[in-house]
Amino acid sequence: MSIYNDYIQEIEDRKIQGLHPKPIDGAELLSEIITQIRNVNNFNRAESVNFFIYNTLPGTTGAASVKAAFLKEIISGETVVPEITPDFAFELLSHMKGGASIKVLLDIALTDNGDKAKKAAEVLKTQVFLYDADTERLKEAYHNGNEIAKEILESYARAEFFTSLPPVAEEIKVVTFIAGVGDISTDLLSPGNQAHSRSDRELHGKCMITPEAQEEIQALQAQHPDKSVMLVAEKGTMGVGSSRMSGVNNVALWTGKRSSPYVPFVNIAPIVGGTNGISPIFLTTVDVTGGIGIDLKNWVKKTDENGNVIRNEKDEPILEEVYSIETGTVLTINTRTKKLYNGDQELIDISKALTPQKMEFMKAGGSYAIVFGKKIQTFAARTLGIESPLVFAPAKEVSIEGQGLTAVEKIFNRNAVGLTPGKVLHAGSDVRVEVNIVGSQDTTGLMTAQELEAMAATVISPIVDGAYQSGCHTASVWDKKAQANIPKLMKFMNEFGVITARDPKGEYHAMTDVIHKVLNDITIDEWAIIIGGDSHTRMSKGVAFGADSGTVALALATGEASMPIPESVKVTFKGSMKEHMDFRDVVHATQLQMLQQFDGENVFQGRIIEVHIGTLLADQAFTFTDWTAEMKAKASICISQDDTLIQSLEIAKGRIQIMIDKGMDNHNQVLQGLINKANKRIEEIKTGIKPALMPDQNAKYYAEVVIDLDLINEPMIADPDVNNADVSKRYTHDTIRDLTFYGGDKKVDLSFVGSCMVHKDDLKIVSQMLKNVETKTGKVEFKAPLVVAAPTYNIIDELKAEGDWEYLQKYSGFEFSDALPKSTARTEYENIMYLERPGCNLCMGNQEKAAKGDTVMATSTRLFQGRVVEDRDGKKGESLLASTPVVVLSAILGRIPNIAEYKEAVEGINLTKFTPISTKQ
Repeated sequence: MSIYNDYIQEIEDRKIQGLHPKPIDGAELLSEIITQIRNVNNFNRAESVNFFIYNTLPGTTGAASVKAAFLKEIISGETVVPEITPDFAFELLSHMKGGASIKVLLDIALTDNGDKAKKAAEVLKTQVFLYDADTERLKEAYHNGNEIAKEILESYARAEFFTSLPPVAEEIKVVTFIAGVGDISTDLLSPGNQAHSRSDRELHGKCMITPEAQEEIQALQAQHPDKSVMLVAEKGTMGVGSSRMSGVNNVALWTGKRSSPYVPFVNIAPIVGGTNGISPIFLTTVDVTGGIGIDLKNWVKKTDENGNVIRNEKDEPILEEVYSIETGTVLTINTRTKKLYNGDQELIDISKALTPQKMEFMKAGGSYAIVFGKKIQTFAARTLGIESPLVFAPAKEVSIEGQGLTAVEKIFNRNAVGLTPGKVLHAGSDVRVEVNIVGSQDTTGLMTAQELEAMAATVISPIVDGAYQSGCHTASVWDKKAQANIPKLMKFMNEFGVITARDPKGEYHAMTDVIHKVLNDITIDEWAIIIGGDSHTRMSKGVAFGADSGTVALALATGEASMPIPESVKVTFKGSMKEHMDFRDVVHATQLQMLQQFDGENVFQGRIIEVHIGTLLADQAFTFTDWTAEMKAKASICISQDDTLIQSLEIAKGRIQIMIDKGMDNHNQVLQGLINKANKRIEEIKTGIKPALMPDQNAKYYAEVVIDLDLINEPMIADPDVNNADVSKRYTHDTIRDLTFYGGDKKVDLSFVGSCMVHKDDLKIVSQMLKNVETKTGKVEFKAPLVVAAPTYNIIDELKAEGDWEYLQKYSGFEFSDALPKSTARTEYENIMYLERPGCNLCMGNQEKAAKGDTVMATSTRLFQGRVVEDRDGKKGESLLASTPVVVLSAILGRIPNIAEYKEAVEGINLTKFTPISTKQ
């Protein structure tokens, strides 16, 4: 049976699901299709022509290479296809976005002397995804006197690829669709349990919100064919949670417009809004697609005649509606006045959504085209020996004389590209920066690979110090979906130059360690900038930004990222921790005290949290920086002491060496290079040449928050508050309650110790608590299941060496097996302890889940609806987040403990402690 017939059978199978043919990315299938096109008598010829023109993915896919070569045959006259004239072949090449198509166009433009060369040149003038091999050909031809090459370079220098595009419309009509009340997580737009289908855009689009919502969106489109549907988070923030390109892709698929008539299911220009704005990571992803994200501010705090905020019986501010955005409301975005209107009524200034840079993204169909366009313009002007004409909006530069620098301002100034020598920039400045570390996780990695293919990238940028492709999100269950997707992903990334968790050759042991832990280890410089394909890319060394799969691809391909320098909020501490408290409680209390200090305003949202916890090693400090995703911060920076930083770097070196010993380093010796850099950094600190990063004393912050440790008397629990009468206050991570609130009688159905929020000491706490129970009662029994997943294999090895792992094994009723990994997700749990494979496990919710309607007590990061546990009829599932000792004790008791039970249980146990230090220099 031919591969084409297999494809036809797949099409029939997809029809049952209401899907169109899957876009073609393989060379073998397209080669067979081309063979059928050549045979004018072939029964499948007409269908094959259609597949070739309209259903083949561009960039550097195998299919794109075959397509470009066939189009070259048609242009040269070697092959005649009545349906595809040479002019149409040029048009198809113009939509293929780099890679083989650029090579073909350069072949024709630089070697043909006639009309074909001119036509190829005209197409090349519209292209921006050129890499070193392409630009070197142009440069060489120009220096050899080729007039066509000169003409192309002059066009690039003038940025005609951008200036020739149609302008952004002055008025954009939208019709609103309220996708939800309160914060809208990316789990609603792209559910974690459907992660396996993300690279199949049409199939994945079926999971956005609900089928009923999709029908309602289509009805609005039918009623308003001249308007775009704007998805809205009423009384909340749009796109909180994970950094999912797939979420924006789904919104664009249902509400955006096609990027090309010849590229299926790749849509751009989605429009989204939120009462409290757009999550920073999600907004970056909207920019990638040339969309618009609007901070609607349609609800505000109600005030009395004296300007005082009016409060309800819970002492919460009462909100009042400024203007309505109920579903079906027609609004107008005016890109000239930068205002939002309802008819003639001006509603709000939206200039932050329509900055000059964002307008360029909209005009170009996304931010990638601008990033690559600027690079190609600079190259062309340098080659021609001229100054680049000012075409693009000048980067905003904010430089305040006499004002010191925050930590992030220092990092951005050091890593800035093209900065005027001697110029010092502050928050608000637009900066292009070099990226040091890049991470790709396994449920978005296939999309990152697609983005790399689409931008015609074939090898990692030499600027990047190190990059890692994880296998943690598919670690729990090695099912058919994982087996189909993950090996293909690992092979692509390994060949691209990325260190991979799984060896495509099968020579080293699969490492399913949680990506954030690995990135935290391979970050060997606190001055580093890290980009990772997950919202919890928030290292405790350097400044790390969770990003969509496209931004990750851009960082891998170019070694750069572009963004404004964010404002910072300084967080310091006073007082001392109570003996019975764990550092996780400090993390939760930080969120609570911040909200109390600023009258409910989240000053962290969209900003850098500069946290001064320098006495904690990187592993422990990561518990704080990791949680800043739940605080809605853009990123965080941990300010560390010299001696603490040296200890953290030594630990990191040891763990990187383990990766080398396993055989994970590549031919570029990336991992060894990281150890060498760590050694250099340690020497700099020890000798005083370059001490640990510190902000200037006269740095300016958006706000300063001082956390009083003396006020933290009980374990602090983040509660999804699933039954709050105000729907907008559910699932927010902002409801932090002390242990006593629950009265010692709230039933717990399952406990989970795992995720990136825990470290080795948390697993030691589990071991110590169970030993204590056995000493007191003679046995260990659980009244609720306890699932334990160490975040990394390194931690298990260290626990084995220190004697704790054998106790965990002793008390467990199930232990994972690398030789026989689970092939199906667990659906029922017994009242035992499960030692699961290192990885994300329940925290991700794409493989394992608690039973519907369960009350889960977990150390993980997310409490969104349906993430760890789904609802059932008559009972909402809820995931409460707490410290490891609270979680373990809840499993032993089958309920949330009271404070007396808790204190007794942790007596004599080494909880994670933190002692504040003076921030004065």
